[in-house]
Amino acid sequence: MGQYLGEEIRKLGFGMMRLPRKGEEIDIETTKVMVDKFMQAGFTYFDTAWIYPGSEDAVRQALVERYPRESYQLATKLAAWHECKTTEDAIAQYETSLKRTGAGYFDYYLLHNLGDKRTDVFDDFDLWKFAFEQKAQGKIRHVGFSFHSTADQLDRILTDHPETEFVQLQINYADWEHKDIQSRLNYETARRHGKPVIIMEPVKGGMLATPPEPVQKVFLDAEPDMSVASWALRFCANLPGVITVLSGMSTPEQMDDNLAVMKDFTRLTDAEQATLLEARDVLAGIPLIPCTGCDYCAKVCPMNIGVSGSFNGRNLLTLYGNKEAAGTQIFWAVGAQGKKDAVECIRCGKCEDVCPQHLEIRKLLAETAEVFGQKKAEKKEE
Repeated sequence: MGQYLGEEIRKLGFGMMRLPRKGEEIDIETTKVMVDKFMQAGFTYFDTAWIYPGSEDAVRQALVERYPRESYQLATKLAAWHECKTTEDAIAQYETSLKRTGAGYFDYYLLHNLGDKRTDVFDDFDLWKFAFEQKAQGKIRHVGFSFHSTADQLDRILTDHPETEFVQLQINYADWEHKDIQSRLNYETARRHGKPVIIMEPVKGGMLATPPEPVQKVFLDAEPDMSVASWALRFCANLPGVITVLSGMSTPEQMDDNLAVMKDFTRLTDAEQATLLEARDVLAGIPLIPCTGCDYCAKVCPMNIGVSGSFNGRNLLTLYGNKEAAGTQIFWAVGAQGKKDAVECIRCGKCEDVCPQHLEIRKLLAETAEVFGQKKAEKKEE
């Protein structure tokens, strides 16, 4: 546990982006079970966002309506770059978040996903001023932002806005030296500006819970009784200046594993750090599409392409060489969810404008369609 911004917060945060579902709907009863486990273990930080479908409503039902407001910290986010034409449109997101959650105030309020052209929107709409006005009124306790881009851009934002109280960054051992994601460089930039860090994507959208077999072997040889995912969480929690590490848990079993790892967290030994370095080197030698499943692309795609589902299938094929299993993954993640296959991409490029991982999505979709032999759907006659 560390103290930042005047609050004691344990090193695990509940990221409520990938909550359990029954069909298309969030499974509120299972979410309540997970919230209870989390709170009973002494953890108190919950992360949601206006743009996460159903998440803020689930927070209200599973957390806000069941626990005293002072017993937890709640964070949400303002995505001004999404369908906002005016300052009033953006402020309406904030007001919607207050209504959906019923929380009364937000402990941590984030300007969501700054970087590249998205940064300008928050300045153009004067949302920094708005957020701090809300803080002065007691509706927000701490103002920060989440960020998916390069360290030079982060440095510029923090230079322009020294009033920022914290930064939320994508950090994990796989992306530590990644040339585009720049986990290490962004972390060091935030710390140089004296800002505490909240970590997102510590398990890289779940990919580091089940990494390639050679990577798993490194960890299991070192600690046979420790889950592979636990190494990813501990790597992040070990970094100085970290408020909390968000884990987007989807099942009570994932919650149990994360709580077991983080409840009595101790710093990594030299031997454990060496193990992580070895695993990173092994992983770096295996080429994968580094999609984290955030699905920002899906929100802007005019064709409703199942981008992340397609890439998950492609990565499964790369890792295990089983085309049938990979094709089944694409069916369930794309077709069964009412989305279109990669072959239907019209190459408009809107997805690439919002992708936090800076992926060449159009090229990767074309390759995926070719690998799986996808054919365009025939147009029906009127």
